[in-house]
Amino acid sequence: MINIGVIGYGTIGEDVVKAIVQEPEAGVRVASILVRDRSKYDAPGIAQLMTEREDEFFAHEFDVVVESAGHAAVRLYGEKVLEHGADLLVVSVGAFADETLHSRLMQKAAECGRKIIVPSAAIGGLDRIAAGSLGPMEEVTLITRKPPKAWYGTLIEQQVNLAELAEPHCAFEGVARDSARLFPESVNVSAALSLAGIGFDRTKVKVFVDPHITHNTHEIEAKGKFGQIRLQIQNTPSARNPKTGYIVAMSVLKALRDRASHFVIGV
Repeated sequence: MINIGVIGYGTIGEDVVKAIVQEPEAGVRVASILVRDRSKYDAPGIAQLMTEREDEFFAHEFDVVVESAGHAAVRLYGEKVLEHGADLLVVSVGAFADETLHSRLMQKAAECGRKIIVPSAAIGGLDRIAAGSLGPMEEVTLITRKPPKAWYGTLIEQQVNLAELAEPHCAFEGVARDSARLFPESVNVSAALSLAGIGFDRTKVKVFVDPHITHNTHEIEAKGKFGQIRLQIQNTPSARNPKTGYIVAMSVLKALRDRASHFVIGV
């Protein structure tokens, strides 16, 4: 049995916690959940695990703490989690586009003998990309397409009339460091791909708003000594938050269950 803490109870945090509570036989237990406003939640069997107080949250012993609250939470709590003796599982991996933050957390993890874990989340093929990066890798490209409803509340809403968009619109073309910063809730996949492969400044990214699709789609292409990989992923958007997909919570759960299991596949 491993004890976990969860920072944030949005779409991903809620899906992860509920799945763990419903399947205790998987060997994972939620010890505490850190939220901004506990009064917003009344879920039976879960609300009593919540606290607004940082000191109360860190009074628990954790094996892993899951961050699911955004880039600011990585900056605010990342080092403290590692100092507390827990591994840090980061959902908002786009925060690592900040080189200073990434270096600081990596140094702290080494000092504390802990790990920073980045799940595959909304993307696939990271195992192949990470393995291929051990030899010369020539290029990595990501094309992300999401329907208009996924872009409300983002910078793209200022670029184009999402409600009236009739054709695909290229909202961004550049490198992953910029896409991760500009779209912190929507293009975390570019950050994960960069960390697995050739870095934020060499990973090419295109971002499209596409009114013709209903699934969040990611196309990856990479070339190197290992050969070539082309991969297309279609994720079902969450009904509660179309910026993310159900697969993100599933990926987090898989990583946690791997920690508790004696058999691990897909590393």
